[in-house]
Amino acid sequence: MVDDVTFRRLCRARDFLAASYPDRITLDRAAREACLSPFHFQRMFARAFGETPHDFLTRRRMDTAKELLAAGDLPVTEVCLAVGYHSMGTFSSRFAALVGQPPSEYRRTVRRWVAPVHGWRIYHVPSCFVSFWLSGALKPQD
Repeated sequence: MVDDVTFRRLCRARDFLAASYPDRITLDRAAREACLSPFHFQRMFARAFGETPHDFLTRRRMDTAKELLAAGDLPVTEVCLAVGYHSMGTFSSRFAALVGQPPSEYRRTVRRWVAPVHGWRIYHVPSCFVSFWLSGALKPQD
C-alpha cells in the first residue's frame, strides 16, 4: 500500500500530531513534517492508518479529555482548553458525538463506576504490567 520511506515519514508526522495535540496544527504543518504535499499527505495518512489526520488528532484529544475528566481534578472548561479546543460548545458537541454523552455526564458516570461520592485519584496502570502481574511472574513481597 505505502512504501517504506513514505510510511516512515507518515509515522513521523503522526508522532508530531500526537505530541502537539493541544496546539493548533494545520494540515500544511503536518504535511511539511512528512515532506509531502497537503493533499498527498492526507490521502496517504488515511490509507496507512485508516483515519484522516483530523480524525487522528480529534481521537487523541478526546482520549486525553476522557482521562482528565475521569481524574476529576479540572473543571470541564479547563479540560476543554487543555486538550486544544477554544470553544466549549465545539468541545462538548464533538465529545458527545464521539463518546455518546456530554463531558459532565461522562465524568459523573465514570465516578459512579470507580469512585465514591467524593472521588478517588485514578491511576493508569499499563496493561503490560497488569498482565505480567496476573500471570504470577510478579509476586508480592512477604
